[in-house]
Amino acid sequence: MSARMPYQYVTLRCVPRVDREEFVNVGVLAYCQEADFLAAACDVRTDRLQALWPALDPVAVTAALAFVEGVCRGDAALGEVALSDLGTRFGFLKAPRSTVVQPGPVHGGTTADPAAELQRLLAVLVS
Repeated sequence: MSARMPYQYVTLRCVPRVDREEFVNVGVLAYCQEADFLAAACDVRTDRLQALWPALDPVAVTAALAFVEGVCRGDAALGEVALSDLGTRFGFLKAPRSTVVQPGPVHGGTTADPAAELQRLLAVLVS
């Protein structure tokens, strides 16, 4: 059995109208310091989103998620935060914000394979 490592994750939520407090899970962000791992996996279901708010711009949602994925990868074009260490990037991405894509609460666990765990969480929490 491989050694298990602690990790943290947040579910990424599309919140079309903050005043209604409705959301649809659209992705997962996972961070494992011990494995030097930070990544996001997303699955945007436009039909689900438009059921909550028909006027929602799906391009805005995918752009917000692309930003999250770029920060995870360390894309220098996204600014200083993307060049920070992984822990700082995770802290930035998990911080509450008032955009159409918002992070949920932080959860944790242990895993031997952070990339596989990210895909499992995507399947369980989003897809």
